[in-house]
Amino acid sequence: MNHSLRGAGFGAALAVSALATPVLADDAPIKIGVIAENQAVAGSSIPQAAQLAADEINAKGGIGGRKIQLVSYDDHSSSAEAVRAFQRAVNEDHVNAVIASYASEVVLALEPWAARLKTVMITPGAASDVITENIAKNYEANKYTFHGYLTSGSLARLVCASAKDMMVDAYKMKTAVVMSEDAAWTKPLDAGYLKCLPEIGLKVLDEVRFSPNTTDFTPIFNKIEGLKPDVIITGISHVGVQPTVQWKSQQVPIPMFGISSQATNSTFWKDTNGAADGVLFQAVSGPGVAVTPKTLPFVDAFQKKFGNAPSYAGYTAYDEVYMIAEAVKRAGSMDEAKLVTAMEATDYVGTIGRIEFLPKSDPHVHGLRIGKGYITGLFLQWQDGKQVNLWPADLANGKIKFPAFVKVGSAK
Repeated sequence: MNHSLRGAGFGAALAVSALATPVLADDAPIKIGVIAENQAVAGSSIPQAAQLAADEINAKGGIGGRKIQLVSYDDHSSSAEAVRAFQRAVNEDHVNAVIASYASEVVLALEPWAARLKTVMITPGAASDVITENIAKNYEANKYTFHGYLTSGSLARLVCASAKDMMVDAYKMKTAVVMSEDAAWTKPLDAGYLKCLPEIGLKVLDEVRFSPNTTDFTPIFNKIEGLKPDVIITGISHVGVQPTVQWKSQQVPIPMFGISSQATNSTFWKDTNGAADGVLFQAVSGPGVAVTPKTLPFVDAFQKKFGNAPSYAGYTAYDEVYMIAEAVKRAGSMDEAKLVTAMEATDYVGTIGRIEFLPKSDPHVHGLRIGKGYITGLFLQWQDGKQVNLWPADLANGKIKFPAFVKVGSAK
């Protein structure tokens, strides 16, 4: 078990909350399954962050006297292995809830199993809008699934909002090419880009979709350079190192701006041998940025325990253990129907903002609310080996810096 303490203020609040919690029927542990891509850049933080949260809760006495016990499974980025892990978690290891995956294909494969086995499942990183659309289409069957990260449509809107301020207003950019990996999560992402980019003043010259198995990005970058856009808007998660390395080695004179999930991990600079310098990427949180009072204590504890900062899915996985724990308190029971109702009542300030699920009446039921007062996200840039937050302005801890080979217009 990993042991670490949070800030004293939150620890005290949790202790008070625990005192007011009715003791559950027995003292057996509350078991949470964690299914993740442990070897992936973005997925490796999921089990680590979840364990950190469980250790903190247990250090304060658990939930109504019951400890949190995590049971972790590595799905090796395979939907089939993830399904087998989910079945084992519920049928053999008897978990009470599951935190599962940053990959949309994996979560979409698990969603029917959450319904069949009537087990609460929440994802810390998958983005596909189809996950929440499935819940809306058949709520009674799929109500056990919760979307603990932003949907692709939400991500597109946040990227466009930051691009308006950072690219259009500041640098007078007018044209863009969308470059996304061909995956379930990027279909609604690209659709969102194609809608909102023109609305902020960026004409989309082309949409380039590539296989996540692509190893040579030379022809892709050659094509994009030929179109001469002001900016490349990215949708990258399963692949990230290779296009970044080739962007630098090929000296592509166009900034990359958008979603690059692997760039959220603190190892990305080393992974790319410094080619990440200048890459601009969206994130729900980041090192050195106090999105909420809980953000920096979490990052400090994570770095102390694991030697690096968490990826985006680490922040959410950490919050989700607390959210499940709070739901168990409210339910006063491990009955899955009561746990679903308790999860739906979530109103929790986590590391990424105020977390609240969209209601049954929403077409993206169980998705997260975004916007002022909830989750607005950040926009960071790799600079000299560090992740520097640039947006929104009130949380910025640096200014944009482009590599010498990137050519942009003059800022205001």
